[in-house]
Amino acid sequence: MIEETPEDVLAADLLRGHTDTIVLAVLRDDDRYGFEIFKRIRDATGGRHEIKEATLYATYRRLVKDGLIEAYWGDESQGGRRKYYRITDAGRAVYRRNVAAWALTRDLIDTLLDLNPAPGGRS
Repeated sequence: MIEETPEDVLAADLLRGHTDTIVLAVLRDDDRYGFEIFKRIRDATGGRHEIKEATLYATYRRLVKDGLIEAYWGDESQGGRRKYYRITDAGRAVYRRNVAAWALTRDLIDTLLDLNPAPGGRS
């Protein structure tokens, strides 16, 4: 088991509020089944971040209910049928809006944190 550092906990807290947008991002280019989405998120971060499966499945249900994604059953494969998810036009619009909001927020936080030292050596 990987021990979490304070930085890991902080990053997870910051990411938690963006779970819907992260799932929509994974679905932008292709339909995917639930566990495949989990793996894509984990692999995209080099294993540094995983969203708990229970959190993801609650997210899928919420996004379906809100009309941002659609769910359908795929053909039977090894181990049974898989539920797939696809992004809707409304989901694409929300994704674009959330990414724009994130970019503005990131720029604002960067400005407020102002990592450049203030004149006179105070920060």
